[in-house]
Amino acid sequence: MNRFTKYMGDYPGRKMNSKNIKIEICAGSLESCKVAERAGAQRVELCSVLSLGGVTPSYGVISLARKEISIDINVLIRPRQGDFLYSREDMEVMIRDIEMCGQLKVAGVVIGALDKYGNVDMEFCRPLIEAASKHSLSVTFHRAIDVSRDIFQSLESVIALGAHRVLTSGGAQTAFEAIPTLKKMNEIAAGRVIIMPGSGINESNIAGIIAQTGVSEIHLSASENIPSASLHRPPLSFTPEILGGDYLRKETSFEKASAAISNK
Repeated sequence: MNRFTKYMGDYPGRKMNSKNIKIEICAGSLESCKVAERAGAQRVELCSVLSLGGVTPSYGVISLARKEISIDINVLIRPRQGDFLYSREDMEVMIRDIEMCGQLKVAGVVIGALDKYGNVDMEFCRPLIEAASKHSLSVTFHRAIDVSRDIFQSLESVIALGAHRVLTSGGAQTAFEAIPTLKKMNEIAAGRVIIMPGSGINESNIAGIIAQTGVSEIHLSASENIPSASLHRPPLSFTPEILGGDYLRKETSFEKASAAISNK
């Protein structure tokens, strides 16, 4: 039994019974966390501002989610929108956020950083993983790997760092488009790290992605746009229309999530 057994169960190269596939849903609010659990997910990736790719959620959201749902919570540690080239100040912020997650006793954290050449920034990531390890938090390396210079080389770097899982679309816009890459990543990673496909996964393609890649975990958002109930809508806006404006937000859809989980 190696040190990944707690997080991995069967190694990711093995053909998995669909009943054993672990489903993680990206949840951007406490409300979405509750919906994800009700739909049958085993874990949520908790973040905020999904329209910007997600950033670290507040203490209040994390603490209430930890109190009100019983499934695992992995928290996104991303201090800002944009690229994954971070400063020393960003590192300090991220370490403190990881420590907060440890104090709140969530299951894990989701991190990622690249250097200016597009390689996994080993020196930046090591202190983050050390901080997570002190609190027995699992570590997922997020989709920064999808914009890295060489996805297979980056996978080896993530494994060397000691991460437990990699969230990836295989470097494509959607996971479905990169099934051959995801399959190869899963074969390379077998027994060392979990490959968790994500992006564009839904009820119509989830079974095919699982069958063709051999993965043991799947990540999806299963989100829908929820219009605001506000009747007072002045012309002044704080959110660009391209991001949905002030009167539209994304939440996990029970119907979409449960349908995908049923079809896995």
